[in-house]
Amino acid sequence: MNDIKIGNIIIGVNHKPFVIAEMSGNHNQSLDRALLLVDAAAEAGAHALKLQTYTADTITMKGAHTIKDVNSLWNGKELHDLYKEAYTPWEWHKAIFDRAKEKGMIAFSSPFDETAVDFLESLDVPLYKIASFENTHHPLLIKVAKTGKPVIMSTGVSSIADIDESVRVLRNAGCKDIILLKCTSTYPATPENTNLNTIPHLAQLHNCIVGLSDHTMGIGVSIAAVALGASVIEKHFTLNRADGGVDSAFSIEPHELKALVVETERAYLALGKVQYGVQQAETKSVFFKRSIYVSEDIKEGELFTEKNIRVIRPGDGLHPKYYTTIIGKISKKNYKKGTPLIFDF
Repeated sequence: MNDIKIGNIIIGVNHKPFVIAEMSGNHNQSLDRALLLVDAAAEAGAHALKLQTYTADTITMKGAHTIKDVNSLWNGKELHDLYKEAYTPWEWHKAIFDRAKEKGMIAFSSPFDETAVDFLESLDVPLYKIASFENTHHPLLIKVAKTGKPVIMSTGVSSIADIDESVRVLRNAGCKDIILLKCTSTYPATPENTNLNTIPHLAQLHNCIVGLSDHTMGIGVSIAAVALGASVIEKHFTLNRADGGVDSAFSIEPHELKALVVETERAYLALGKVQYGVQQAETKSVFFKRSIYVSEDIKEGELFTEKNIRVIRPGDGLHPKYYTTIIGKISKKNYKKGTPLIFDF
């Protein structure tokens, strides 16, 4: 699989994780708050800021459905009302994108219908994200693929056949750079239903860069994902969960986002390569391994016993593997207590 370059950032298995801060509806319908979210994401070190581009009318219609699930964060809400509360006004996009670029971040969005693609093209976004609930919306996939820009696609609520078909649709329509994100589309998700072991399989199956769209609480799951090969991490974020909002309950705060950036990079750096033997960084530490030392004065002609030799630190004496061989042998010279034992037999 090939690396993908977006601006000055390279995304790939041999590069540090690409961390996306997902604003979603956490602006709470305030442009000022949206811009503060951009600033906070940049300060935390996020590499990209992502919006969602839709209106209530482009995603559903009034009266289509009311959520009736006591376990849902949005129980009792009518879908149209929920999306009206959560959407990011299109007239805000340019100001938000411009602020993100000023702060050194990549700015892009998830379009939810074809008109959103046209709008985002007018803002010259560098890539697109396909949300899990849209990943079988083939007309949208074709529209996005024809832009020729990289596509990140979440794979929640999808069978293996769905994902395969959608990848083929994107590639056949001209998309050369695809990143697939493992995703569990529950809000919040739990570690138990995240199934991170899918990540390396997803990469192998589609020969592409992979990552995680993480809806769990905290950052532990994302760090684990990097250890399994995730090159991209997407996470919802907010200024303060206590402020409320449609997605606040499963969003991380700025200090957590900063920790996510730092710790996912550490996880990536720690992967390294298959390595055995003494590393350069360990050469001084070899001295502190154990060896055989004289624990009581020994005169020439005396036997080595469990009372007069011990295996201790440091490693100046014989290797501990010779201990049982030496016991019962005759010393050929005098030894002082505290002396490393060397071959003399």
